[in-house]
Amino acid sequence: MRPEEKLQEMGITLPDLPKPLGSYVPYVRTGNLLFISGMLPLVNGKLVAAGRVGEKVMLDEAVRAARTSAVNALAVLRSAVGSLDKVDRCVKITGYVASAGNFTDQPKVINGASDLMFEVFGEAGRHARAAVGVHVLPMDSPVEIAFIFEVR
Repeated sequence: MRPEEKLQEMGITLPDLPKPLGSYVPYVRTGNLLFISGMLPLVNGKLVAAGRVGEKVMLDEAVRAARTSAVNALAVLRSAVGSLDKVDRCVKITGYVASAGNFTDQPKVINGASDLMFEVFGEAGRHARAAVGVHVLPMDSPVEIAFIFEVR
C-alpha cells in the first residue's frame, strides 16, 4: 500500500505546510537527502500540549505530541518532493523532549514519531535516532523533532 493510502487508512490528513517560527526554512535538500527543521506538535497553529514531560505533560500526552510533530514533518516532506511515494527511507530522527528533572523516558516519547514512520513507510521507516532531554523548548512545547529522509 502506498504511504498516502496508509495515512488515509489511519485517518490522518496532512496539514498545510507549517510556517517557520524564526529565521530558517522548513527543509533543505542536498542530493537525495532532505533535512526537515525541528517540528513542533502544532495543530492549526496551537500546541497540542505544553510544558515539561513528567511535570505538566504526562507520558501518553507526550507520545501523542511526538506523533503530531511527525505528521507535520510528513506535510513538509510531501510539500518538498510532491508525493510520499518518492521517499526511499527515513534516515534519522532527532527528538528533543522538554523534561522534568527526574524524567528519563525520552525514548518512549519519541517512539510516537518513530512508530508513525514505520506505520507509513514499513521497513523504509526504520531509522537511526537520538532522544534528548532538554529543559525548555520553543513555545513551551513538550517535544521538537528534526528528520532526515532519503528521497528521489
